[in-house]
Order: sequence, then structure tokens, then C-alpha cells
Amino acid sequence: MVIIDIRPEIHKPKIEDALEKAAERTLAIEKSEDCEVSILLTDDDEIQKLNATYREVDAPTDVLAFAMREGTDGDLNSEILGDVVISIQTAKRQAEEYRHSIEAELSLLVIHGILHLLGYDHAEKDETQIMQEKQKEIIYSLGYHLTKSKLMLETA
Repeated sequence: MVIIDIRPEIHKPKIEDALEKAAERTLAIEKSEDCEVSILLTDDDEIQKLNATYREVDAPTDVLAFAMREGTDGDLNSEILGDVVISIQTAKRQAEEYRHSIEAELSLLVIHGILHLLGYDHAEKDETQIMQEKQKEIIYSLGYHLTKSKLMLETA
């Protein structure tokens, strides 16, 4: 199940549809269709506060993922995968920079966030390659053919 929360001032059905399709496709490809994911579309100010609080990085970012399967209580509700928070402002800037639609950028960020919830990472070179390939597979399966994008992850 995918739960989407979008601030009223930025709510657009086309954007919500893109988020839902990207989330559902990612979960299906990863054989995690029975998992619940919550997606929050917000602004740079709110994501910066979350980034500062949880990652100690006082700057906005494009996407944050909060896994529910981690920590001491991670196995209590195994069907709840976690939350993905995306800044629409950062996503718009990146879409313009990489010359693709906002829907393509948001889809990529949803895929990226959910892959983190599922345990994928890009802290090491070999992990980065695996995550990049998975992102490409999913984004291309949605019909987006991004030639230049953040598909090319950097190691932390």
C-alpha cells in the first residue's frame, strides 16, 4: 500500500499519479507489494529541518528515507516499510537542471527512497553500482529514458 501526502498548495493529480506508479512499480519489482510506504511531498524548509534533526546536515536535500524495519523495534510491524520525504522545490530544480519532467524526477526520487527503505545503499562503490542499476531498471520500466540525471550516484 502506498500512502501519499502532498501539501495542498502543490497538489496536482499528475504528480500524485507519478509518485504512486513509481512506488508501486518499485515495490512490485522488489517483491514487496504487501509493504506499506508513506510518501510526503514537502518544501525545502521542512526537509532541511528533518535533515538537520536526523542526519545532522543543516541543508535541504532532495529525498530522505526513514526505515521502519531498523532499530530495536524494527521487526514489530514488518509490513510497514517506512517513509519517503521529498522536497518538491529541490526536485523542480533538478528536473530543470537535467532537462526532464518533474514527474520523471519525482519518480526517480521515490524509487531512490524506497530502495533505501529496502536496504540498498550507495556508501561504497559496489553498493552504488547495484543501486544505480536497480534505479535504471525501474525508471526505464516506467517509460522514462533519462539521459542525464542523478541516476549516477556518488559514494558517501
